[in-house]
Amino acid sequence: MTRHITLNHVRTGISKKIFLARVVGGCAACIAFLFAGEMKAANILTNPGFDTDSFTGWTTYGPNNHLGFGPVHDGNYSLKVYQAFNGQTNYTGVYQDKVASPGAAYSADGWAYNSSGDLLTNQNIAWIEVTFRNGSGNILALYRSSIITTNAIITGIFPKNTWVDLAVTNQYDPNSLQVTNTATSLVAPSGTSFVRYQIDFQGDQHNSAGSVYFDDSTLDDGTVAVVPPVTNNWNIVWDDEFNGTSINPNVWTFETGNNGGWGNSELEYYTGRTNNAYVSGGLLHIVARQESMGGFNYTSARMKTLGLYATPTYGRFEWRARTPAGVGMWPALWMMGTNFPSVGWPSCGEIDVVENNGANPFFVQGSLHSNAGGPTAITSFTGGDSITNFHTYLLDWETNSISWLVDGQVYEAQSSQSPFDAPFFFLMNLAVGGQYVGYPTVSQINAGTVFPAEMQVDYVRVYEQTAPLQISVTQSNGNFVLSWPANIVCHLQTQTNSLAGGSWSDISSATDPLVMAPDPNNVSVFFRLVSP
Repeated sequence: MTRHITLNHVRTGISKKIFLARVVGGCAACIAFLFAGEMKAANILTNPGFDTDSFTGWTTYGPNNHLGFGPVHDGNYSLKVYQAFNGQTNYTGVYQDKVASPGAAYSADGWAYNSSGDLLTNQNIAWIEVTFRNGSGNILALYRSSIITTNAIITGIFPKNTWVDLAVTNQYDPNSLQVTNTATSLVAPSGTSFVRYQIDFQGDQHNSAGSVYFDDSTLDDGTVAVVPPVTNNWNIVWDDEFNGTSINPNVWTFETGNNGGWGNSELEYYTGRTNNAYVSGGLLHIVARQESMGGFNYTSARMKTLGLYATPTYGRFEWRARTPAGVGMWPALWMMGTNFPSVGWPSCGEIDVVENNGANPFFVQGSLHSNAGGPTAITSFTGGDSITNFHTYLLDWETNSISWLVDGQVYEAQSSQSPFDAPFFFLMNLAVGGQYVGYPTVSQINAGTVFPAEMQVDYVRVYEQTAPLQISVTQSNGNFVLSWPANIVCHLQTQTNSLAGGSWSDISSATDPLVMAPDPNNVSVFFRLVSP
C-alpha cells in the first residue's frame, strides 16, 4: 500500500497565505510528492510582458511603439510609447483581441512607469482600457484605468521613476467618455463577440514631450491556472496581531510624560497605564483622555520597540488601523533609526507612515525626515470615506526608493539614501494638540473633540522576500517528518478525511520539525500552514 503526501499552496492576498499537505497513513515503501504553485486567475494575454522582444500577440497603431530599452517591471523588456509629433491630437499604442461571450467576467491591470528624464508635458496623457465589442467591432462597454497626466505626476498621484499598477476599474459611457461607475469585475454585455485590451497614448497638438513605459499587462478571464512557485516571494517574518489580552512587554515599551511637548508643543501627558493603551478584541487601543496629569489636561500613550525589536533594512511594513477625528487629534504610525540614542534626530532618520490632523479626517500623509530635508505627500479619501475607518497602510522600503500605499494603491514615492539604509524601530502614538495640528487651544480641543478618543490597530506586519511558504515532508524510521520555514510567521493546522468544511484546528504543540507515525487505519490527514 502506498503512503501519499499531497501539497498545495494557496495565496489569499498579501496578508494571508496557506500551504496545504495531505498524508494518507499506511505501511508502504514510498512517498509521492505533488507540488502546486500559487492559484490565480488565468492571464489570457499573449506575450503580456513583451519578453519575446517583439510585438508577438499585439497589434500596434501609431508611429512610436518601441521595445528593448528603458526600465522594466519584470523580465527583460517593456513597451515605450510616445506621441507622433504631427501637430494634431494623435494616438499611439498596442492592443489584443480575445474571443468573449456575454456574461463573462474579467479583471485587468498593467504596470506603467514615467521617467524623470522624459516626463509627460502639457496635455499628453496615457491609460489602459478594456472594451467589449460586437461582431462589427462596435464598442458595447468601455472601461479604463486612471489616466496618467502631467498633473498626476506633479502631485505624486502617479509618482515618477516608480512602477505603478494601473487597475482597469472606471466604466465610461462610450459616447460621452464620461465615467459612469467603477467596478472590479468587467462583465461582457449582451451582444459581445470579443474583448479588447488596449494601451493608449494620446499626444496633444502642441508636439509636447514625454513618454510612458508599460509592462506586465494582465487580462484575467476568471478561470483558474496554476503558476509554479517562485524562488522567493513576500512573506511575513515578524508581526504583532494584538490577539492576546495584554500588550507584549517583550516588544513594546512606553515613553511617558510630556518631555517639553516632545519638540512639537504637544499638550498630552503620556502614560503606560491600561487606561491609555490596552489590547482587547484583537485590537490595540491607544486612548486619549481628557483628564489632568502632570500639569497637563490630557493623557494618552506613545509606544515604541526601541531596544526590543529592530526592523530589517528594507522590506514591506504594514498596518491595519483606524484613527479618531477631532480637533487636536494627531495620530501617528511611524519609524525611527535605531541609532537615535547616539546620533539624535533628524540624523537617525524618520519615516512617517501615517499621520493625520483629526480636524480633517479625509487625508493621510506620509513623510521622510533627515538632515537632507522632509519630503512628503498626502492622499485624500473619496466617497465619504475617512481615516476613522479601518484601512491598510503599507510602506514599501527598497534600496533606492520608499513608497507609501493605502489599501493597495501607491500615492507617494521618494528616493532614499542614508540614513534610510539601516534598521529602524516602530512607534505608535496619539498626540493631542501641537504644531502639526495648528496649535489648537485647550478650549478649542474640548469643544471640537469627543473624549475618550482612540486609535485602534489591528496588526503590525513585516514582510521580506523569502523562500516560499511550504511544508517539506520526508520519511524517517517509518515516520513522516514535516518541516517548514523557520523565518516565516506561520502556524500548523490539521483536519482529517476531507478538505471540505472549516474544521481546521491548531496544533498548539507542533514543533518544527514535526514527527508523526502513519495512521494504521489509512485515514487521510490534512495539514496546512497559515500565515499570519
